Amino acid sequence: MSLEAWITLAVTALALLALIREWAAPDAVFLGATIVLALLGIIPVGEALRGFSNPGVLTVGALFVVTAALRETGTLDWVGHRVLGRVKGELGGLARLTGVVLPLSAFLNNTPVVAMLVPVVIDWCRKRAISPSRLLIPLSYLAILGGTCTLIGTSTNLVVHGLMIAHDPASGMTLFEIGRVGLPYALVGTAYLALVGRRLLPERKELIEQLGEARREYVVEMFVQPECRLVDQTVEGAGLRQLPGLFLIEIDRDGEVIAPVAPSTRIEAQDRLVFTGIVSTIVDLEKIPGLVPAVDSAYEVAPERRRGRLLCEAVMSPSSPLIGKRIREANFRALYNAAVVAVHRNGVRITSKIGDIALRPGDTLLLQTGPNFSRAHRNNPDFYLVSDVEGSRPLRHDRAWIAGVLFILLIAAMFSRRVDTAVAAFLAAGLMVATRCLSATDARQSVDWPLLITIAASFGVGAALERSGAASALAGLLVEPTQAWGPVATLAAVYLTTSVLTEFITNNAAAVLMFPIALSAAEAVGVETRPFLMAVALAASAAFSSPIGYQTHMLVYGPGGYRFTDFVRVGLPLNLLLWGVAVLLIPFFWPFSP
Repeated sequence: MSLEAWITLAVTALALLALIREWAAPDAVFLGATIVLALLGIIPVGEALRGFSNPGVLTVGALFVVTAALRETGTLDWVGHRVLGRVKGELGGLARLTGVVLPLSAFLNNTPVVAMLVPVVIDWCRKRAISPSRLLIPLSYLAILGGTCTLIGTSTNLVVHGLMIAHDPASGMTLFEIGRVGLPYALVGTAYLALVGRRLLPERKELIEQLGEARREYVVEMFVQPECRLVDQTVEGAGLRQLPGLFLIEIDRDGEVIAPVAPSTRIEAQDRLVFTGIVSTIVDLEKIPGLVPAVDSAYEVAPERRRGRLLCEAVMSPSSPLIGKRIREANFRALYNAAVVAVHRNGVRITSKIGDIALRPGDTLLLQTGPNFSRAHRNNPDFYLVSDVEGSRPLRHDRAWIAGVLFILLIAAMFSRRVDTAVAAFLAAGLMVATRCLSATDARQSVDWPLLITIAASFGVGAALERSGAASALAGLLVEPTQAWGPVATLAAVYLTTSVLTEFITNNAAAVLMFPIALSAAEAVGVETRPFLMAVALAASAAFSSPIGYQTHMLVYGPGGYRFTDFVRVGLPLNLLLWGVAVLLIPFFWPFSP
């Protein structure tokens, strides 16, 4: 090897060690490695920075905005809370998750899909006394498996697609091309989880359950508007008996009080529903269109104006001028530009209507406020404590249909191939902002900039491996031991190396580093390159044996109470199983010879 090749290998090895030891963030590691290689003259500056204009990288960024718009409009939330429905058993829950997560993650970024469904799964498990550890690892695995079915299912596919275009402009992937193996992947993986994997899963009590008794319980009175989706549904059918930590005390219907409330009771327009519940369930109630707090006329109902309001918790102090007054009589709008949503009192369940509650020192109020309430009243002697409620910003339900239509048009454009993938993604993202499904500020914040920098900068390292001859040398290490058994053995070696690498560093980085090595390996054995590149794309996503191998694993690691060995025990057999599927099917769909 040349001196440049040795230097490139040394820089790459140091970068891998930094990632494994977590000496620095991945974006800093790869950006630093690319800059060093450019300064040493191993790659030109233009080639070192080429990843920042790569169509695959740009498409990943645009799809972050599209997914955020679907989340902000409540589209993903609507899907998520209907995933498990009335399923009661663990196996039924896994089947329902499979039916929703696989197709959803085939067209959306995996991370927000899993982030959205983690609380849904935890709530469902708590209601049925099932440990969340029985379903959260399968949730993460299913999202990965679904992502292998389409070009846009995971950023890894888009990165490999971008590398293929950079190598040969006519060689990019079509929308469903990788699904030729990705779909069997998903079927085999699902069968493994249902028949074998779930028997290897641990059963642990989640930390949230251990702390559940200490959670504050509020009383809240909600008014059912005529357009609310709960109208004409039974209490059980509307899911109001299934929200954890929520209890429907009574229904006030034209002055007639219905209590206790039977599961078969139908909800009517103009009903006033009195609940007790923890703050997270009150937030869930407030996000249902047409269901609004009934006690305070200052509460903003219009979707456009509600976007500028937040939920805050405030503890009343003895010096407040409202002590002793009923909430119905207190003018929170004039004093604090706020509206009362719910009340909590010293761990005691309040059974009276919220408007009739006389305020006492120590009462905790859940308030709908302006965006600066917390900062303005943090030192106000009227309150002991003021804090914002995380995740309380209202959703843009009135824009949900627009977001859904734009997303369908995006998929249609990609499927037709009449519009470039990156152009279609940016057009959809721009229209999401233009139609106010998402604000420009939220669009910028939705993009995972460190991930994009990591991907773009790692392109420079991959280019250096190819230009310096280091990739050819590394490919030789894979080809020589396997050459006697033919290209299938070499393909198996490339897949296995990528799979092992992606368990220790990011999946996108593993794909970029292995891309030039796979190219050189194919050329060394004298066969078409496409089977090897597809193997890299599939193997880089198949990270099941380590919680650090894929970002969705870290989302379920804490809530599921998992240990590192849980992923090894459940994921390693799946890795080996899919390795066999890939080696068997890739040569069939992408032959070694033209």
